[in-house]
Amino acid sequence: MRRPDILVGLWLAAASLSQAVAGAGAGAQQGATNGEWRTYGGDLGSTRYAPLDQINAENFEDLTVAWRFKTENMGSVPDYNLQATPLMVGGVLFAPTGGRDRTIVAIDGETGQLIWMYRLAEGERAENAPRRLAGRGVAYWSDGASDERIYYVSTGYQLVGLDAGTGLPVPGFGQDGVVDLRLQFDQDDLDPETMGVGLHASPIVAGDMVIVGAAHLSGSRPPSFRNVKGFVRGFDARTGERRWIFHTIPLPGEFGHDTWLEDSWTYTGNTGVWAQISIDEELGLVYLPVEGGTGDYYGGHRPGDNLFSQSLVAVGLETGERVWHFQMIHHDIWDWDPPAAPILADVVVDGQPRKVVALPTKQAWLYVFDRETGEPIWPIEERPVGQTDVPGERTSATQPFPTKPPAYDRQGIFMDDLIDLTLDLNLEAREIVSDYQFGPVFTPPVRATSDGPVGHLMVPGSGGGSNWAGGSYDPETGIAYLFSRTEVRLLTLDSEPDRSDMDYILTSGRTVTVQGLPLVNPPWGRITAIDVNRGEIAWQIAHGETPDAVKNHPALRGIDLPRTGSGRILGTLVTKSLVIAGEGEVTTTETGELGAMLRAYNKASGEEEGTVYMPAPQTGSPMTYELDGKQYLVVTVGGAGHPAEFMAFTLP
Repeated sequence: MRRPDILVGLWLAAASLSQAVAGAGAGAQQGATNGEWRTYGGDLGSTRYAPLDQINAENFEDLTVAWRFKTENMGSVPDYNLQATPLMVGGVLFAPTGGRDRTIVAIDGETGQLIWMYRLAEGERAENAPRRLAGRGVAYWSDGASDERIYYVSTGYQLVGLDAGTGLPVPGFGQDGVVDLRLQFDQDDLDPETMGVGLHASPIVAGDMVIVGAAHLSGSRPPSFRNVKGFVRGFDARTGERRWIFHTIPLPGEFGHDTWLEDSWTYTGNTGVWAQISIDEELGLVYLPVEGGTGDYYGGHRPGDNLFSQSLVAVGLETGERVWHFQMIHHDIWDWDPPAAPILADVVVDGQPRKVVALPTKQAWLYVFDRETGEPIWPIEERPVGQTDVPGERTSATQPFPTKPPAYDRQGIFMDDLIDLTLDLNLEAREIVSDYQFGPVFTPPVRATSDGPVGHLMVPGSGGGSNWAGGSYDPETGIAYLFSRTEVRLLTLDSEPDRSDMDYILTSGRTVTVQGLPLVNPPWGRITAIDVNRGEIAWQIAHGETPDAVKNHPALRGIDLPRTGSGRILGTLVTKSLVIAGEGEVTTTETGELGAMLRAYNKASGEEEGTVYMPAPQTGSPMTYELDGKQYLVVTVGGAGHPAEFMAFTLP
């Protein structure tokens, strides 16, 4: 299928604009270099781009398995949803694996053989941790000579420094290679052994600084409106000394403190950075996507706009001091945390070179800012939104609405969105939603009452839009590639004193279906290409085969179904010519086998170029590297009945 001339024109224009930026010396993010993959996002700008082209459209389907590294023997509790992306430095892959404790491994990049492993036994501290199993990645640091280290955050929230060659803890880092992250946290009244804070994300390293975020248990039904705060810290990469701390809930005298009314700053917690962090070393700025405050769906105990919750904050790399911020949601009650790494891009907007930071979000907006000043590249308008009637809650009268780029997935839910693959399904869907409140984005949740709606239907749900896997970005053309999910979530609030001292918590957070089918029309998973030079969608496709449960559904017998896309969280990889992503669900593949496909798309048009069989769905974002003249493509897979493994593909 040939792409339309208009797409070709847009593609060539985007390519020429980005080349102009590079020519202007704008310091573009160039992705992974020298055939390696040295940081979680490929580079510090989280582009997930590698300029390799040995694997291309002509030979993608010729890929064969080079090696497989199974993780089920890494502990007594196998990980079936390993979300890790390995690093590759000097021919060696470094990655976390599952198990009762988080186990770090070094793997030979050519053979997949284990070189070393390290496990920090933390006992009850790990058992009680809010973020268990493998985590998503590790960080690499070198002094440029002989000292090479791997850093990771343990299950029990400790920063560990390992010798990259041996896997042994570095004696001069912290205490015997370990820095206890539950100390030096500016919250001395908390018990380090039981503190409910941890991290799945990788730390990030720039210069001689290791930066660590914080994550908590899901906040939909918190036992209390009091919680630990998710402050962000920078540590000396050589010694482990704390160099700075950024208070995501500002203390008295700090900017933003007055946005926490009625002393709610004293007890409110969360506002961590559980997503990946990005860094511009040239500007000396760190970009922090900060989550919401305690209580995902009820904020009555934290009146005010609640800075720096639901904000992108730029802080100094060496100081941790705020340089600029933008709050995407005032006083969030939808659990729309900024979930992904900010993407750093050098583009040309209206003929002018711009250094931007682009943040994928659960709302399915890509927020784009000047990464030096925080100025929105295109207007972001404060618009009136619906107000809550939940007692004690005080929602913001307005919320920010980006004008460009357009939303890349469904926002809000309306009658025209309801599934209409058949007339009967559509009529049943209309009957179902008659019991619920629904409407545009930012419609607030409702409480359970005898004479009101049963609940609120929210789109995107908290797992919809973009999530932790984020997106990828092509610095040659200025195109970002974002996977997103369409998720409808039912929200109902009520008081449950036996479970929480909050006035209201989420009592129903389930999905709503029609005979087991999603409430809204497909696609339910898609990849969108956004031209960041223009703030426009270049193309959009359904990604992921239609599940067997949908293909074989009795109500759809005889219906010619389109590809519906995957309903799982997925990450993308972009190379010299391809966008690559695996499916997130097991289906009957083209060969008649149960499994999932790794798919490659033409990055200019979205046209599918080839597929490769995998025995289980993709769970971690793919990466690629070159070793001894051969390109490898690595993807983490796993699922029900299939413990996680790393699979490496290469050409015969």
